Amino acid sequence: MPGSRSCSAGSPCLLLRRVREGIFVVATTRSCLEGQSGACPCNRGTDATLVDMANGRFAPSPSGPLHVGNLRTAMLAWLFARSTIGRFGMRMEDLTTGAAPVAEAEQLADLEALGLDWDGPVTHQSKHSERYRAALAELDAGGRIYPCFCTRREIREAGAAPHGEIDLHRYPGTCRSLGAAERTRRAEFRSAALRLDAQEAEVSVVDRLLGPLTSVVDDFVLQRGDGVAAYNLAVVVDDAAEGVEEVVRGDDLWPSTPRQVLLGRLLGLPIPAFAHVPLVLGPLGERLAKRDGAVTLADRRALGESPDDVRGRLARSLGLAERGECPTMVDLLDRFDPAALPAEPWTFDPSGDQPAVDPFA
Repeated sequence: MPGSRSCSAGSPCLLLRRVREGIFVVATTRSCLEGQSGACPCNRGTDATLVDMANGRFAPSPSGPLHVGNLRTAMLAWLFARSTIGRFGMRMEDLTTGAAPVAEAEQLADLEALGLDWDGPVTHQSKHSERYRAALAELDAGGRIYPCFCTRREIREAGAAPHGEIDLHRYPGTCRSLGAAERTRRAEFRSAALRLDAQEAEVSVVDRLLGPLTSVVDDFVLQRGDGVAAYNLAVVVDDAAEGVEEVVRGDDLWPSTPRQVLLGRLLGLPIPAFAHVPLVLGPLGERLAKRDGAVTLADRRALGESPDDVRGRLARSLGLAERGECPTMVDLLDRFDPAALPAEPWTFDPSGDQPAVDPFA
């Protein structure tokens, strides 16, 4: 956020002071960000409405260039946070990739080209091992962890056994009740993953866009067999440590949210709000991927599109711009209303002038 701006008094304005205190005055956000002090809510006495801030983040994996689906989600995460003048953080989820400075720099440059900014330094999951070990130790002390020696094939075969319909993505609990001697024997042949003993907890969570979800949580992996923290553990611990209050991400991650809520409760961590946004699909109706063609910002530039053009197209897909418009991110803050966001996925045709499905054209 451009926090160096000042209002008419020439010193940090009341808005910015209230940002630091954890509240924000909702009014003409754009004018204050652009330094137009006459319309700044700080100068409007008691007419403004006070709301809680909602700190957000964007957390890509530095595995290569971001495609337009990633960029669209990043824009939404920024808008959700900045619309309340919450802090917006940037975190690299690099547990599986390791440090990837070239890919990271490329991703950050693309986000900046679209007009996104973030507060503080970029954080990296690969540097948070101590956080994850402390969380595992706490869960272990409470008797909520056990070693699992199952391979993926064994889990699939157990799920396919002819004794009723079983979700093949849920762990059937094979290793939960192994005795100490059997665990020692199996450890001689295979490194164990660590699973949460979820005790078939039923968890309900309400998403800002999708509504309620209730799910019985399975015994999911907290640490892989190679000692690396699993996604669900890392994201819960990091979001709490970094003060994230609202998680905005693709709706493909919505089914895993009850797991994360349960884990946060067991660790005594604050539970953020959630807003899962529709994905971008490719021309064949599947989740957009780089194999679909010119889907990255560099690809679009090579075709003659500017970052402003790409941002305008993404804004139009969200109902925030008219055809031919290229509003800035600050412009979009004035127009942003979470309740008015489209509920369906957006289909992007990399080979055409316009998306294959553009309901706002």
